[in-house]
Amino acid sequence: MTTTTDLESYEDALASYDPVMGLEVHVELGTKTKMFCGCSTELGAEPNSQTCPTCLGMPGALPVVNAIGVESAIKIGLALNCEIAEWCRFARKNYFYPDMPKNFQTSQYDEPIAFDGYLDVQLEDGETFRVQIERAHMEEDTGKSLHVGGATGRIHGASHSLLDYNRAGIPLIEIVTKPIEGAGERAPEVAKAYVAELRELIRALGVSEARMEQGQMRCDVNLSLRPHGREKFGTRSETKNVNSLRSVERAARYEIQRHAAVLNSGGTIIQETRHFHEDTGSTTSGRVKEEAEDYRYFPEPDLVPVAPSRAWVEEIRSGLPEQPLARRNRLSEEWGSPPSTCSRSSTPVPSTRSSPRSTPVPTRPPPASGGWVNSPAAPTSPARRSTSCPSRRSRSPGSPPWSPPAT
Repeated sequence: MTTTTDLESYEDALASYDPVMGLEVHVELGTKTKMFCGCSTELGAEPNSQTCPTCLGMPGALPVVNAIGVESAIKIGLALNCEIAEWCRFARKNYFYPDMPKNFQTSQYDEPIAFDGYLDVQLEDGETFRVQIERAHMEEDTGKSLHVGGATGRIHGASHSLLDYNRAGIPLIEIVTKPIEGAGERAPEVAKAYVAELRELIRALGVSEARMEQGQMRCDVNLSLRPHGREKFGTRSETKNVNSLRSVERAARYEIQRHAAVLNSGGTIIQETRHFHEDTGSTTSGRVKEEAEDYRYFPEPDLVPVAPSRAWVEEIRSGLPEQPLARRNRLSEEWGSPPSTCSRSSTPVPSTRSSPRSTPVPTRPPPASGGWVNSPAAPTSPARRSTSCPSRRSRSPGSPPWSPPAT
């Protein structure tokens, strides 16, 4: 059962404040094995049946980087118009929670594999809004907690919890935007459009099915308000693990109204995580949000840095598919139809992802085809491959950074 909160009307909130957003999207990659070990990532297995000493954090177990995970990260970075690092490394993000068996997450902090990019998104009226990308970095997922005995499925009110570590160690790419300013009253719409466009891009690349309802893609919505004319950002809240496009929009809108109500009543916004509730469209408090220093990041000592060669990066770039937005605009122009005819597809379609240009394009699309020919079809099960990079066990002290073998 969720509690109610006083809200300011949306119009009154925007009359006094400018919303500033930051979106963090986690994408689960479609690799055959986990990011740092050889355990399977297949869905639906018995709990705790796809684990090993490495992903369970046993003493003496050493990680090995999944090269397909690195390749997928570079694909995403390039598609987001990012710079690809010539040299980057992993870091340990330290925090303690039952679903993380190592008591740290292997992630990237100040040395991500991709940085300084952007993604253009199209709003419902055809206006294009550019979202700046801070970085895209590689990391691993946590295990899954099942809270039993409560009414909401959350830890509050539960009698006990069950842990499944099959998901622990599955490759993730986290894509972090720079602060999104200037969206005004359209901020929730921009958030929804960005996640929708990013999902289409991920599917077009073939690196993930990006099914939000299955947790393969989820969004953290950071939001703050500042009075009109002020440059300094307000205190932000972070609504965690929002798992549908509609919910991203609703979460942003609700937080704008909630923040405005708190500020107008003389209160103070607490920097915290919040849970989104689908039934009411509201959020409730989670925990006080940590700062970066609270995680005590330090370089991962068991993994060498990753140094993708420029030749490999350019080879990956040359194989990128047409961007979904560019494709929709091209089809709209070629067919002389409005962009709405070439709307986003809602689900991936089985396909070998052959080039759309290999099919003759009619002068004007038949009415029945307008809804399905618009987006590059994605496979229902992306090829799950794993190529391991050298581990510390096979290296001598002073070994150079890892880079893929020449082809």
